[in-house]
Amino acid sequence: MNYSKKNSMMDSESSAPVKAKEYLSNNVTATSGKHYLCGCCAAFTNIAITFPIQKVLFRQQLYGLKTKDAVRQLQKDGIRNLYRGILPPLMQKTTTLALMFGLYEDFSSLLHSHTNAPELITCSMAAVLAGTTEAVLTPFERVQTLLQDYKHHDKFTNTYQAFKVLKVYGVREYYRGLVPILLRNGPSNALFFGLRGPIKQCLPEATSYSTHLVNDFICGGLLGAMLGFLFFPVNVVKTRMQAQIGGEFQSFSKVFVKIWLERDRKLIHLFRGAHLNYHRSLLSWGIINATYEFLLKLS
Repeated sequence: MNYSKKNSMMDSESSAPVKAKEYLSNNVTATSGKHYLCGCCAAFTNIAITFPIQKVLFRQQLYGLKTKDAVRQLQKDGIRNLYRGILPPLMQKTTTLALMFGLYEDFSSLLHSHTNAPELITCSMAAVLAGTTEAVLTPFERVQTLLQDYKHHDKFTNTYQAFKVLKVYGVREYYRGLVPILLRNGPSNALFFGLRGPIKQCLPEATSYSTHLVNDFICGGLLGAMLGFLFFPVNVVKTRMQAQIGGEFQSFSKVFVKIWLERDRKLIHLFRGAHLNYHRSLLSWGIINATYEFLLKLS
């Protein structure tokens, strides 16, 4: 064989993997972009539907109220205040879920291409990393807590004002409650992405768009309800920590013990509102997962 021809063939062969990598990189970027957009739209749909339920649950978490008392409190506030505080969760959730689904895909691709670790480990690590990154948006969750607490109704009337008031206390004040958010986000993401596939496989085989939609709703709803219940006490501590403005930054354990003593050291009191959270999560994550998968199929 002619030497120059052989050289040319070798160059062609060596450049093939490079071109393949470039194509794969471009393809992954385009694909992950869809996941960000679909996650954002799924979150918007969910918040618009479930916000009033979330508000009842919030009152129970913060004050340990029974469901009927929390509903009466909202009725007393009036219809005008029902959607008060919706902007922070709308901004936070649309961005959070866009990051949750999009970063999970990005981190998964990155870890798969740079490590030889088993699928379960890489996927779990990608989910934890995505959940940890989401914690950057803690200020939105912080402001949502303040706007939903009736004790702060006279202090600020909107999201901008709440952010402005917190600014006086410094950047750290925006991130009050960060520890419980980190304790919740990473592990819950790992369980959600790890169990989503296996649960769907256990459901009857889908043969149409509508049955796929139902299966995705059931799968997301069951996972959301289970994880919402599992991490409910963490959210109770987070809510208590974020309802405070200024003053000492108490540790997660200190706030937990304080709540535990206030509620007569009874586990059932710590889970007050968990049944409503279960049903809200069932509906909420059912909507999110079904909307996300539906939009993903359309794109």
